Amino acid sequence: MTTTNSNEAFGHPKGLIYLFFAELWERFSFYGMRALLVLYMTKQLLFTDDMAFGVYAAYMSLVYVTPMIGGILADKILGFRKAILLGGVLMALGHFFLTFEHPIFFYGSLGLIIVGNGFFKPNISTFVGDLYQKGDTRRDSGFTIFYLGINLGAAIAPLACAWFAETYGWHYGFVLAGIGMVAGLLVFNKGLKNNVFEDKGLVPNQEIYDSKWLGLNRGKLITILAFLSVPAFALVIKFHEFEHYLVWIISMFLIGYIFYILSTVNADEKKRLIVAVYFTVLYTLFSAIFEQAGSSLTLFADRNVNLVGMDAAGTNSINAGFIILFAIPFSMLWTFLSKRKKNPNSPIKFGLGLMFLGLGFLIFALSAQSIDEFARTSMMYLVLGYLVLTIGELFLSPIGLSKMTELSPLKYVSFIMGVWFSANFYGHFFAGKIAKLTTVTQGETNVFTKGFFGDITEFITGITPEIAMKNGDNFQQLFSYVSVYASFGVISIGVGLLAILIAPIIKKMMIDIH
Repeated sequence: MTTTNSNEAFGHPKGLIYLFFAELWERFSFYGMRALLVLYMTKQLLFTDDMAFGVYAAYMSLVYVTPMIGGILADKILGFRKAILLGGVLMALGHFFLTFEHPIFFYGSLGLIIVGNGFFKPNISTFVGDLYQKGDTRRDSGFTIFYLGINLGAAIAPLACAWFAETYGWHYGFVLAGIGMVAGLLVFNKGLKNNVFEDKGLVPNQEIYDSKWLGLNRGKLITILAFLSVPAFALVIKFHEFEHYLVWIISMFLIGYIFYILSTVNADEKKRLIVAVYFTVLYTLFSAIFEQAGSSLTLFADRNVNLVGMDAAGTNSINAGFIILFAIPFSMLWTFLSKRKKNPNSPIKFGLGLMFLGLGFLIFALSAQSIDEFARTSMMYLVLGYLVLTIGELFLSPIGLSKMTELSPLKYVSFIMGVWFSANFYGHFFAGKIAKLTTVTQGETNVFTKGFFGDITEFITGITPEIAMKNGDNFQQLFSYVSVYASFGVISIGVGLLAILIAPIIKKMMIDIH
């Protein structure tokens, strides 16, 4: 079913345009800072690789756990509009405070961004789904266009922020990221003033919102508590080695709340919710491998790739650049295939997404076949690997965003969107563990250089531990990277094949959802 009315532009609701640009600028700020973070820690703050990966993984994982809380608060009290505005303000402050080189400001800034993202990220994505009626065939296309906005920001930001950081100093790069967040807020606010969202995204129950506790209405109280929670998240990042305790706490909360939802919904909604959890588990694996991009792949590019035309921070824009090229063609492809009833169903798309991801990392590993005397590889492999895993991302990530809004029971939609983003929490937590496998200790090798995976690594890269150690530190570091990439590439392809095999069972549980 496709609905049309006067409040549309380019075949989609007008609100999509404003959410597209608001998300574009928000992601500009987020990915601009992310591209600088590991390099800033290792080069300016002089953190070890191990410590930088730990801080980065803790920060990036927490950024994706707070959306569960922000989703619940938007569902019950705030509504999408107020949650997005609150989140944007917190994130803008976080980026600007990074300009002060002091541990309190460094960890506090990361805490502000974590809390702000919790209010902003799940609710703007859910807001997109709210623009379309259930069964609207434009939904997947709309989310793919929205995903283009995410990646326009993600493509421009690393190049722009890296140039400012390189030319004027690290802190100017962070300032530019903050300006991007302010721009996103202004675009969203303009959409509110122009009433393009009509009656969507408002406070769900004004009476509950206005009810008093400690002399304040619940809406204002949430704002105060949001700011007060920042030091707690800053401390978790500071003492990131204890983050696994938080993983257990969040896991118990998630499992408990999902079982609660299962007890309140009908049989069809139960099946769909189980599928939403299944998709989230697959996305967790995807995220854990894919998110080497901001950590170990950035250092791999810096140390072991002959870069042309950009620095290591700028390589973070390659993936987003390919999404810009392919998002609209993929959006048109899904619409084209739907009209001919040949559009692969979502479980198959998830399996294909994982297989393309794995192939991309095999290409990164294959780059070892072309190393020079300085243990540096051709940039061609880096670009080609990013191209292939980007195709995998387009099969999986925007489709997952779209399906969460369809699979979740209506009154829990923002929470379920938060559950979807929890895949990034777990993904980044495990991505940090994977990245740490690439760190080099003199005379030692990682677990993927021996046995079955060692054979795979040798077959793909042509390098053995003995060859790497004989040729010095640079070769040993390169071997550490490519052995991990080859092994996780194979794992991803294997899980993708399994997902395709069981796709008919999963599709049946989705009832009438494609």
